[in-house]
Amino acid sequence: MSTFLLIHGGWHAGWCWDKVKLALEAQGHTVLAPDLPGHGSDTTPLSEVTMDIYARATVDFASSQSGSVIAVGHSMTGISNQQAAEYAPEQFQALVFLSAFLISDGQCLLDFATIDPENLVLPNLTFSSDQSTMTFNQDAVQEALYADCSDEDIANAKSLLQPQASAPFRESLHITAERSGSVPRYYIECLKDRAITPKIQKLMYTQNTCEKVFSMDTSHSPFYSDPEGVARHLASI
Repeated sequence: MSTFLLIHGGWHAGWCWDKVKLALEAQGHTVLAPDLPGHGSDTTPLSEVTMDIYARATVDFASSQSGSVIAVGHSMTGISNQQAAEYAPEQFQALVFLSAFLISDGQCLLDFATIDPENLVLPNLTFSSDQSTMTFNQDAVQEALYADCSDEDIANAKSLLQPQASAPFRESLHITAERSGSVPRYYIECLKDRAITPKIQKLMYTQNTCEKVFSMDTSHSPFYSDPEGVARHLASI
């Protein structure tokens, strides 16, 4: 059995993994789905949240386990998981990118989000007056993130989404082939994604080779629309 560390993406918290967590635990796996700094029950001020803080928290989560973990990053946190693996590669058995940003040293999230004119995230953000936080336009949430999810799940997510610190979107990744690059990578692409479109996902996993690429015929949030499918792919690693 494996230990999975499920790291949520922007605006979300550990709650988004509830169905996947149950599916994996039913198979006998150990599963952690924590809240990152500034998300969920964590009270870190958003003004202090950076991609590096996400990465260091992820190392701490992994280090709390007796062995190495399979770290799963959704969307934004593919990047912080890469940085975490740079800091402590021995803590990570594998990195899994669930429709997540997978980038190279020196790049940042916006390097790929801004070349994706069909994504529905950037056009639907409202920034705070100091540009430090971003709020997702509620009218666009379903189409952008949850197009194939149930009405119940969409309503629940809308009630729980929080403002997102903007700094992590701009910060460059600092990794090496010897450390972060030594951890095996797996990608789960979502073929109906409107947040990170399939062509951008393919560009990233082509430029940054993965051990295996799994495909799901879902939107950006298969943890809601097909949690059993997500669990099946993860358990096969």
